Amino acid sequence: MRTHVQRKHPHDDAPDTAAAFRRLTGLPEGAERDTLRQEIVNAWLPMAGRIAGRFRNRGEALEDLRQVAALGLVKAVDRYDPDRGSAFESFAVPTITGEIKRHFRDHMWTLHVPRRVQDLRNRVRAARQELAQTATGSAPTVAEVAARAGMTEEEAMTGLEALDSFTALSLDAQLPGTDDGYTLSDALGGPDPALDIVVDRESVKPALRKLPDREKKILYMRFFRDMTQSRIAEDLGLSQMHVSRLISRCCTRLRDQALHDQVLHDQAVHDQALPDHALLHQDVRDAA
Repeated sequence: MRTHVQRKHPHDDAPDTAAAFRRLTGLPEGAERDTLRQEIVNAWLPMAGRIAGRFRNRGEALEDLRQVAALGLVKAVDRYDPDRGSAFESFAVPTITGEIKRHFRDHMWTLHVPRRVQDLRNRVRAARQELAQTATGSAPTVAEVAARAGMTEEEAMTGLEALDSFTALSLDAQLPGTDDGYTLSDALGGPDPALDIVVDRESVKPALRKLPDREKKILYMRFFRDMTQSRIAEDLGLSQMHVSRLISRCCTRLRDQALHDQVLHDQAVHDQALPDHALLHQDVRDAA
C-alpha cells in the first residue's frame, strides 16, 4: 500500500505576526513601536535567510547575501499594509528577492552593463541551463538558445557576450594552456614613443617646405640618414663648422616658426570664442 507523503512548504514555519502588524500600524513613533518592529523582523529572519540561500555560489558570500536579505525584510516590514488583506509572506518574498537581485545588478558586475542587457543575460543563462539538461553533450547553438529564450539571435548573442561581463579575469592570471607563467598583463602593449613626436613633426612641416634646397638636404642627411657633420661637409664641399652653423640656424628657425604658428592658432581660437564686440556692447545696453 502506497503511503502519501505530504511535502512541506518552504515557509510552513512562518510565524503568525498578523496581530503584531495590526498593532504596529496603530502605534505612534517611539520606543514601543521600534521594539515591536524589531520583534517582527527577528521572527521573519529565518525566511529571509532561506531566500538568500537560493543565490549562493554566484560570486557573493552567503553571509553578505543574508545581510542584503535582512535589509529587504526590514523594507518589507516598513511597507506592509495589513489592511490590504494579503499575507505578509506574499509581500515579503518578492521584496526580499528583488533586493538581492538589485544587489547583484548594482554591485556585483565588474563591467557596467545596461539593465536591458542584464535581463538578456539572465534569460540566456536560464535557457542554456535548460538546454544542458536535454542536450547530447554538445553546447547549444545561438539559434537554439534564442528559440528557447524566446528572443532573436541578435539578442541571444548580446546576452551570451554579457555572460562574461559579470566577473573579470585578473591581469595577473596565467593564460590557459601556458606553463611559463605568461599572464594577460604580458600581452598588453605599451605607449609608442613615436606618438610623442607626431605633433612636433606636423608643426614643422610648413616651415620645412620654405627652407632652401641646400638646408633641406643637410637636415635630411643629418636626421634621416644619420650622417655625421664631417661626412655632410665632405659630400657638399663645405666646412664642418659651416654645416654645424647651418643645422643650428635651421633648427632655431623651425622651432621659432612652430611656436609662432601655435601662438597665432591659440589667439584665433580665443578670439573665436569671444562674443562679437558690438553684440557685447548691445547686451550691456539691453541689460542696463
